[in-house]
Amino acid sequence: MASSEDQKQAKIAQYIDNNLKQVFSDLEKDDMPDQIIDLLTVLRAQDEELKGRK
Repeated sequence: MASSEDQKQAKIAQYIDNNLKQVFSDLEKDDMPDQIIDLLTVLRAQDEELKGRK
């Protein structure tokens, strides 16, 4: 079962994702660029790696 902190972080991540998609959709009327998706993937992986070190 996920902890309360994990659930909070997941909600925050989803909120950020949704807002980024909305901003880019408003600007380009298209999906989020692949570069942004790649960047988010890298940042999430780094975050998970840091969590694993604690």
